[in-house]
Amino acid sequence: MNIIDDLKLQYKTGGITQQLIFWNVGIAIPFFILRAFAPDVFQLLISWLSLSSVSSEFLVKPWTFLTYAFLHADFWHLVFNMIVLNFSSRLFMTYFTEKQFFGLYLLGGIFAGIIFVLTDLFFQQNTILVGASGAIMAVLIGAATYSPLSEMRLLLIGNVKLWHLALVLLLLDLIQLPISNTGGHLAHLGGALFGFVYIKLLQNGTDLSKLVSNVIDYFVTLFRPRKATPFKKVHKNVNPQPKTQPKPQKDFTQQQIDEILDKISKSGYDSLTKDEKEFLFKVGKDR
Repeated sequence: MNIIDDLKLQYKTGGITQQLIFWNVGIAIPFFILRAFAPDVFQLLISWLSLSSVSSEFLVKPWTFLTYAFLHADFWHLVFNMIVLNFSSRLFMTYFTEKQFFGLYLLGGIFAGIIFVLTDLFFQQNTILVGASGAIMAVLIGAATYSPLSEMRLLLIGNVKLWHLALVLLLLDLIQLPISNTGGHLAHLGGALFGFVYIKLLQNGTDLSKLVSNVIDYFVTLFRPRKATPFKKVHKNVNPQPKTQPKPQKDFTQQQIDEILDKISKSGYDSLTKDEKEFLFKVGKDR
């Protein structure tokens, strides 16, 4: 089995987390190569896929609220996000389904993008946003909201509660807001807020991830080829011939009578045989 077949097998059998990592890496790496060897092409693509905080741009490119989350600033940005994605998804799917994880991931990324463009109306930084951090924060904070007292072992630190880890990450974003990457940290906080709201709504019976499932099902149905109805050829007689009614056959007795009468008219009564005379006599008697 070559490496391509091995990757295909891992993609099919690895679950939704593995597939999302494949998508992120599979999109990011070609962009890194383009940036190094074809910067003009890179700039053109990044302008169409990254999320701009300028309203005149994101309003005419609404797809960027989703596509930006599959782009990354550099190799280490990608590596760190994929490690946290793998970690946070395993925590979340301890309690929830893959569909709920995928729905939260996509909606969390979209909401993080909305927070980014709304807050930049005040900061006026005119920047672009890339990276899956907002979507990943939604998943991590969602797990911490649902089960804050769950414990995990971290390298060099030991056992910590999930809410402790979530609090540290939120504080790091808050501390770095005025220092650098303000829009990025605001997107992280937007994703975290969505993860918290998602779990609270879910506990009250509202599963927002069904929105994603319904949209996906709609497009799958829309583009699924319809089964062709088998064509039945019908032959139609344009000038149908009128049906001829079969002539009713004469009654056998009446036919015999006619033949005898015809014989009488030609040869006289005396020409009849004995049987013919008895037949006429019997018929006349019955009538």
